[in-house]
Amino acid sequence: MTDAGTRSGIARFVDALGGRLAFGADYNPEQWPARTWSEDVALMRQVGVNVVTLGVFAWALLEPAEGEYDLAGLDDMLDLLHDNGIRVDLATGTASPPAWFSTKYPHTLPVDQHGVRRGFGARQGYCPSAPEYRAAAGRLAGTLAARYAQHPAVVLWHVNNEYGCHNWHCYCDVSAGAFRGWLRRRYGDLDALNTAWGTSFWSQRYTAWEQLGPPRDVTYNSLANPGQQLDWWRFGNDELLACYRVEADAVRGHATQPVTTNFMSFFKPLDYRQWAAEVDVVSNDHYLLGEDPARTHHLAMSADLMRSLAGGAPWLLMEHSTSAVNWQPRNLAKAPGELLRNSLTHIARGADGTLFFQWRASRFGAEKFHSALVPHAGTDTKVFREVAELGAALEAIRDVRGSRVEQPQVALLFDWQSWWAAGLDAHPSVDVDPMAEARRWHHALWSRNVAADVVGPGDALDRYRVVVVAVQYLLDDETARKLADFTRAGGTVVATFFSGIVDEHDHVRLGGYPGALRDLLGVRVEEFFPLAADEHVLLSAFGSGRVWSELGATAGADVLASYAEGPVAGSPAVTRRVVGDGQAWYVGTSLDDRGLDDLVGQLLVAAGVEPVVSGLPPGVEAVRRVGESGRFLFLVNHSGDDVPVPLSSGVELLTGRSLGDGMVVPAGGVAVVREA
Repeated sequence: MTDAGTRSGIARFVDALGGRLAFGADYNPEQWPARTWSEDVALMRQVGVNVVTLGVFAWALLEPAEGEYDLAGLDDMLDLLHDNGIRVDLATGTASPPAWFSTKYPHTLPVDQHGVRRGFGARQGYCPSAPEYRAAAGRLAGTLAARYAQHPAVVLWHVNNEYGCHNWHCYCDVSAGAFRGWLRRRYGDLDALNTAWGTSFWSQRYTAWEQLGPPRDVTYNSLANPGQQLDWWRFGNDELLACYRVEADAVRGHATQPVTTNFMSFFKPLDYRQWAAEVDVVSNDHYLLGEDPARTHHLAMSADLMRSLAGGAPWLLMEHSTSAVNWQPRNLAKAPGELLRNSLTHIARGADGTLFFQWRASRFGAEKFHSALVPHAGTDTKVFREVAELGAALEAIRDVRGSRVEQPQVALLFDWQSWWAAGLDAHPSVDVDPMAEARRWHHALWSRNVAADVVGPGDALDRYRVVVVAVQYLLDDETARKLADFTRAGGTVVATFFSGIVDEHDHVRLGGYPGALRDLLGVRVEEFFPLAADEHVLLSAFGSGRVWSELGATAGADVLASYAEGPVAGSPAVTRRVVGDGQAWYVGTSLDDRGLDDLVGQLLVAAGVEPVVSGLPPGVEAVRRVGESGRFLFLVNHSGDDVPVPLSSGVELLTGRSLGDGMVVPAGGVAVVREA
């Protein structure tokens, strides 16, 4: 990362753009004849593009044979972009090894859980543990950095691309050997490993390191050892992070520009909290699921995660789409205005730039129907006109750069290792989904315009009033202690079912659920009663629950709602306990939407948490950024109606429509004001 005491990576990047918010796209000129390039840069200047990502999938052109580099075309393109005032996020080109590499080193192609080796012809066709891949990727990254570290167009280094998107686990013999080495470093001796994995179960005890391997297909419904599976997830994350470090170190050996790699929102295989400490700029790719009715909320939650990974500092939206993508069952186009609304929502929630995949829609290849800034139909199109509109809007709000989202009062605790553990097999119900439950709690806050950070076990909690612990199945002792200290000091913790159940080895905490949180919450659950698919259980308050119910009793907590029917009738479903100067709430089921909204409303009032703006109609999202250039209020209208909003004196309207003494947030539009 950037050395302590120096200007942050994102600030240096934005400074290199002349203090403007970043606006651009992946640019793949190798897909087009040279006569197109001058037209491209002219159009970029026309709409205000100031940065492009270059060379993401160019390995085969940059190194047509092992050790033979052809960089003349890249030289010309960097010069052309620089001459036109367009800066470059230069990729290391290593996301897809070329055919010559896979032919010479066929054992580097990944192997799936069933023992089948994948062929060449897509992307990310490499085993993350393969030393030949790491060496070749490091050489290419270093060669590019040595040549272009001083080029005035290059303002950011883009290592690889979407690590692990298609190859997060490889089950080959090379990976098996690397896994054994990882386990030796983690546990030191076999006794410690056998204890952690609980190998006294099913006669699984190991007596030599050579006996260990990946959790490949096994007998009995593929129920591999849970401890082995959990460590395999950890190992997969660490191997890909090691790949990143090889390239990042190679770049930093020559270059001083910030270094990044693009994250993918809530991507299960990679613990982005570990990765965030390794990058100079937190950058993210975010794509809407077109048929998901909650897609606009998921965008907001993804942005909140990225801001939190950046420690509250600005971050960069590296990729999203102008309209349809190409990889969903039905690739729905974005409605008029959605391009602008999506982009400015990311800016509102802390991004200092919005980039897209890609500049010009491809004529061929697997992504030829993926939208772009320049569609197949050219510039006389809805998409290109909206691209120009976005460029103008970003220029109008350029003073937002460097500001931060006003400190949220609520945090959502979300741990990747708990996510991995909760997803293992042989659990009480397949319907328990940590990601889905976390989204529901975040949505309840988002719909009330209450800002929230997404924090991890190692993050400080003292800046918040409320911490939500939603289906955090794995909880270590230190995190449980931090939550208790936070509550005693005056904070409010609300924990849900299936939280605190196991320790870091996936060993059940004995004495009654919810294990690590039992004493804090003042609740003791003796038995889980998962609900059948689509079954609901009536509660005495807060509506009904689904997915889950429990047989238990309070041990110092007040009952706010109990189960009103079924085999656990009378058991507490929602409780609250005063702990020191704070409160600990427990929710033992997945509340229906209305019940969850009611509970969150009560919780926020009790904790003294206020929305960003009060009195807005449903469907209008409000976020505030604060910095040296002022306070900026973003109002995002997801509804189909214009929304009038009064303005106080001294407020400057940057985007939106004025209306007498107020303004109008257009239907499906965005208004940004600089507050007095």
